[in-house]
Amino acid sequence: MLAAWYERQGPAGEVLRIGEQADPQPGPGEVRVRVSYSGVNPGDTKKRRGWLGSTMPYPRVIPHSDGAGIIDSVGEGVDPARVGRRVWIFGAQSYRAFGTAAELTVVPAQQAIDLPDGVSDEVGACLGIPGITAHRAVFADGPVEGLTVLVHGALGGVAGLAVQLAQWGGAKVIGTVRRKADLEQVSPDMTHAVALDHADPAGVIRALAVDGVDRVIEVSFSDNVDLDAAVLKNNGIIATYGTRQDRPDFPFWPMLFDNIVIRLLGSDDFPASSKQHAAADLTAAARDGALSIAIATPLPLDKIAHAHDRVDAGTRDRVLLAIPGL
Repeated sequence: MLAAWYERQGPAGEVLRIGEQADPQPGPGEVRVRVSYSGVNPGDTKKRRGWLGSTMPYPRVIPHSDGAGIIDSVGEGVDPARVGRRVWIFGAQSYRAFGTAAELTVVPAQQAIDLPDGVSDEVGACLGIPGITAHRAVFADGPVEGLTVLVHGALGGVAGLAVQLAQWGGAKVIGTVRRKADLEQVSPDMTHAVALDHADPAGVIRALAVDGVDRVIEVSFSDNVDLDAAVLKNNGIIATYGTRQDRPDFPFWPMLFDNIVIRLLGSDDFPASSKQHAAADLTAAARDGALSIAIATPLPLDKIAHAHDRVDAGTRDRVLLAIPGL
């Protein structure tokens, strides 16, 4: 099979290689997927760069955890009827050496989720890391129907899906963007949007949520925690998957008296049951037409270094590799 890989960490253009690798074979409980699209996420490029001092977990890594394609082989204990089914994949390179940047990838059967008719492979390849993180942020503490959910960074990959999942779940959603100029890019489907460079963003949010916000989905805890504390109601929840400062301060006593819960989200280590719940809901939301994802024109596999550089540069569009062979 044709694949991309790296054997040392460093800049994309220096360490990523393209070539032939042996075809993987599914073991017990596994399926092999002929990949159509491989999704590139910030987590993938951070692993390649050695972010936060991480090291090579395996001598050779085929990157990327997300993707979509068709099951072409199954291992012992897997229903043979799954062969030929279109699926989306998550966790292909989570605690595993070989991900989706290849013509073929092998994953546990429960990590290859049937794609409904009408949902494209491109959308499927975008659901894994950002979708499961967004779902956990929104639903880890129960249903959101009738609640008010504040989602920071609403134009981002995870946050954009969190907005849509919370709306799909029946919540009133308030999304934030950094600057007033960014409001023009907010989807008209999101009825409440607030720019954080407003003179009084807490006041604007409080006007939209008179009784306070039930949950906050947080992309930059260190930057926004004071604002979050000011708008959350008693027993509110901050679910955060990012911060700009490694050791952020927060207003302890006001948050203590309001009984605020801080939930930290690390996507590789969500409980298996939570990942399956997220996968089922993401598939249902996509089938229902509730998810709209901005996807850049997919790049060929031999442009993987350029794809990684685009992600590292902070593009808002989802970056995919189109894998040859189908």
